[in-house]
Order: sequence, then C-alpha cells, then structure tokens
Amino acid sequence: MIGVALALAASLSWGVGDFCGGIGTRRVQVVWALVVSQLAGLAVVGTMALATRPRAPTGGELAWGVFAGVMGAIGLGSFYRALAIGSMGIVGPISATGAIVPVAYGLGHGERPSMLQGVGIVVAVGGVVAASLEPLPEGGGRKLTTGVGLALLAALGFGSAILGLNRVSQAGVVWGTLSLRLTVVPIVLIAALLVRPSTARLRPALPILIAAGLFDTGANLLYGGSARHGLISVVSVLGSLYPVVLVALARFVLAERIARSQLAGVAVALTGVALISAG
Repeated sequence: MIGVALALAASLSWGVGDFCGGIGTRRVQVVWALVVSQLAGLAVVGTMALATRPRAPTGGELAWGVFAGVMGAIGLGSFYRALAIGSMGIVGPISATGAIVPVAYGLGHGERPSMLQGVGIVVAVGGVVAASLEPLPEGGGRKLTTGVGLALLAALGFGSAILGLNRVSQAGVVWGTLSLRLTVVPIVLIAALLVRPSTARLRPALPILIAAGLFDTGANLLYGGSARHGLISVVSVLGSLYPVVLVALARFVLAERIARSQLAGVAVALTGVALISAG
C-alpha cells in the first residue's frame, strides 16, 4: 500500500507541475520553461543530497539515471511544446500512455500482470486514437488534433524516463532524482545557448515556471519512493494518472472546451490506465 500511495501522490504532483509548465510555455519559449524549471528542481534535490549524503549509485544504476534524464528531456520538451499549441485536456491523456513502456519492461523481466491489465492496455490505446481526432466543422470528418504528434513523442520520453527512474531509484530516492536532473540541466542549458530564446516576458513567468520545477521534482522523489515498494508494472501506471489532475485544472481554471467525442476518448484512455492499475 505504501508504493500505491506514493505513486498516486506522485501523479498528483506531476499533474500540478505539468499544468504550471503548460501555462508557462504559453508565456515564454519552451527552452526557457525547461531551463528555469529544471534548475529549480536541481537546486532542491541538490540541497537534499548535500544534507543527507546518500550512498552513490553503481555505474549501472547511474547509467539508468542518465538514460532517464535524456529521455525525460525529450519527453518534457515535447510535452511543454504540445501544451503550448494544443489542448491540455487532450495532450495530457495521450502522454500518459507512455506507461506502456515500463509495463512492457516489467513483463519482459518476469512480472505477470493480470488479464484486466492486458485489457487496460488495449483500452488506453483506443482512447488515445479517439482523443487524437478532432471533428471538422459541418460534418467534414476528422483531423489529427494539434500537438498529438508531440504528445506521442512525450509519451515515449516519459515512459522511458519513468523506467530509468524506477531502476536508478533502487539505489536511493534522492540519488535517483539527482542523477536525472544532473543529466537534464546541461542538455537544456546547451539548447538555450544554441537557440538563444528571447527573454521577453520571462520575468513575470518565473514564479509559475519555478513552481513547475518544484512539483515535477517532488513527483520524481515520490515516484522513486514508490518504485522501492511496488512492481514497476503497477506503480508506473499509477504515476501516470496525472492527466486527471491536468484535465480538471484545464477545464475549471482555463475553461478549455473539448469536443464530446474527444472527451469520450480521454475518458476511455484514463479508464484503460485505471484498469491497468486495478489489475
């Protein structure tokens, strides 16, 4: 039960962090959103490491941390850009299907989810397809929703990062998140130097971008804790329930309007995630 509770708490924290990040990327360029949020997260987990002096991971464990950092940077960059140009209520659930990556890893390493979880995977994929298709006006058929391609890339990045974070966190929760941040920060700083994004409107956006980084880092720490108390095929999916928070905030705070068919797809995708968790 500890693993389940920590994974659900991580999901809540990721949802709030993603909402803050999505708002921030609508005000400044994605590169700045990544730089500010990741530096804020590094400052927190770095301070924790200095205070607690956790055992350093082995070379193999650290490699998983680097892998999580690289894939996390790809996922977060794609996700923030998708949130900036698309609907949060659609992008979030699509990105959550990345949970299939660690589930597949768990299966390949001897974990055996139930029939219910297998059904959940199929249902989640079907929901993604439905949520991705935006109705055209006057019965003109459907088109792919803006940001879907980036959301799918984010799903791959997030799923792979969750897998890497799960493995490196076996060495310790703090080191797991720290190794990820130490990988991501240089990547986004190099990207900022290459892109040279405008600093216009950056200062007013700093608070919400810092909040995004703090909630994201908190979620990483909570998920790292859950990884030490549960099966990867279970806690990874529970941690991927963050779109519930993101969709709720987008609907009630931003008053986003989403087509009924897409809302149904969102519900189906989240139902699939729930089935995987319940199994």
